[in-house]
Amino acid sequence: MASSCHNVEVPGKPTETGTALLETATGTIQGFAPLNQIHQHLCAFHFYADDMGRQVEAHHFCAHLNEDVRQCLIFDGPGAGARLIGVEYIVSEEVFLTLPDGEKPLWHTHEFEVKGGVLFMPGVPGVVERRDLEKVCKTYGKTIHFWQVDRGDALPLGLPQIMMALTREGQLRQDLADCVEKKFGVSFHKETENRAYMSGPEHGIHPLANAAGKGLRTEIREVDIPASTTAGAGRVFT
Repeated sequence: MASSCHNVEVPGKPTETGTALLETATGTIQGFAPLNQIHQHLCAFHFYADDMGRQVEAHHFCAHLNEDVRQCLIFDGPGAGARLIGVEYIVSEEVFLTLPDGEKPLWHTHEFEVKGGVLFMPGVPGVVERRDLEKVCKTYGKTIHFWQVDRGDALPLGLPQIMMALTREGQLRQDLADCVEKKFGVSFHKETENRAYMSGPEHGIHPLANAAGKGLRTEIREVDIPASTTAGAGRVFT
């Protein structure tokens, strides 16, 4: 199985035997409690908030902080050599509604992704998968990508980007859909039928979510740093 639908060649030498042995030793000695909390693998698609045509296969490895908040590491594929390209925070509708209005546009809904069959758990039987996706269908997510693998970047270049999720039929690029369906042996259309009974947020999709229907672009600007009384304050970054 191909690791990712995005072909990226990362620069650097192959991992040396000494490095691998050291990793084995530290992996045995140290604990990885945050990573050990990861319990779930979700595959979905994200697009850049300022360009729906730029879409990315996104593999979420998620852990619950509590019943209302999940946090996910996002990779461009499911294999051992996959690249860490971003993070997503997933919250219940109840938590989302407490956010300031200025924050809400940065979050996207999951209703169409779930009901449209394009968000799925690779390898998990449908009856088990749908049990949790009934909950995901009602949630909101905030996603930031650091590595623009869709344009072939060999490393995470440029600014972090706010990402959005699909909200209706016809948005997903067919070539990307075909790649993922073939790789995992799934049918988005068939799963749409299986999930027809599911429902989204209890109060409906909030009008400010999904960038309030507009485009969002991450930009950087130069600002003055406030004066400081500490010694050497004039040398901020040197």
